[in-house]
Amino acid sequence: MSKKVAIIISPNWRDYAKKYLADCLASLKTQDYLGETKIFLVDNESTEESFSYLKIMAPGTEIIRNIDNAGFAKGNNVAMQQALDEGFDYIILFNMDTEVDQSAVSELVKLAESDEKIGAVQARLMLYSDKNKINSLGNQMHFLGFGYCEGFNLVYEKSILAKSNKIFYPSGASVLYRAAALKEIGLFDEEFWMYGEDLDLGWRLWLGGWRCVLAPEAVVYHKYEFSRSIRQIYWMNRNRLLAILKNYHGLTLAVLAPAMLLMEFFLLIVSVPNGWWRDAGRLYSYFLRPRTWRYLASSRREVQKRRKIKDREIARLIIGEVKYQEINSGLQAAGNFFFNLYWQIIKRIIVW
Repeated sequence: MSKKVAIIISPNWRDYAKKYLADCLASLKTQDYLGETKIFLVDNESTEESFSYLKIMAPGTEIIRNIDNAGFAKGNNVAMQQALDEGFDYIILFNMDTEVDQSAVSELVKLAESDEKIGAVQARLMLYSDKNKINSLGNQMHFLGFGYCEGFNLVYEKSILAKSNKIFYPSGASVLYRAAALKEIGLFDEEFWMYGEDLDLGWRLWLGGWRCVLAPEAVVYHKYEFSRSIRQIYWMNRNRLLAILKNYHGLTLAVLAPAMLLMEFFLLIVSVPNGWWRDAGRLYSYFLRPRTWRYLASSRREVQKRRKIKDREIARLIIGEVKYQEINSGLQAAGNFFFNLYWQIIKRIIVW
């Protein structure tokens, strides 16, 4: 019996649909998956003009209107919850700025069907601007919460693939989630709003006893622009801290505290010459609010209550270096050496 698949295109905001939707939809219409599918599209900060445009461009698509900009997390959650309520077996997210290879959906489902403990499957994301180069072979996490794309900007060859298809977390740009896993673990944390919500959900899936894997035969081309992300330094730093404060065991946080404090000091220093000092101020202001700590306390309780595996096992998936090819310097190399050495020592004493 074929599985019911909900396909959610990442929320429209402002002129995104006019830039990207036509190509994304055209590629989805070519899919060779034979089971039942339904496409959902969320319109964030919806106006009559944008809603009318989507109805013309995407007839037959379930369009969900949000009057305010609900962000990536909540925008997707609205559609994901509706898909769960309608009884879909799998939910696939595609960024609007992607084009999907003809067999991508069927390859994602095929791999998910191979093991009932697979909670999430990421497609092989390639760069649209140079289709021989990798955008992501699954995402890695540094022990201080920095996430990045494995294999970014390398020319793809099958020899690059790891022996195991396990990944720490799947990119929200192209991922299949098992409905049963989402019902058990929960959806994106809406506090994140944008950036890091996919890291947090992947981490929670592992903690809950599910697996996250890569489907190398499911190919998706991403119109990725790093400069669009780096401008959001506040959200990236805020949300990596939220993820580690929520998901690590309390003892792990204790042994990582010196490295965490050192990294925050370093980021504060570099924020001035890079013009990020206002973002640093916003970050500290956010973590000084009582509401933030009430949220963290509540979120930690939920995550730890659902935990089925120890940090000792999770540590095997976490790394001590940031290999972000678009940010390369002697300072980064020195930081990688120090923090990687620290992590190699610390992870050997994590037995809880």
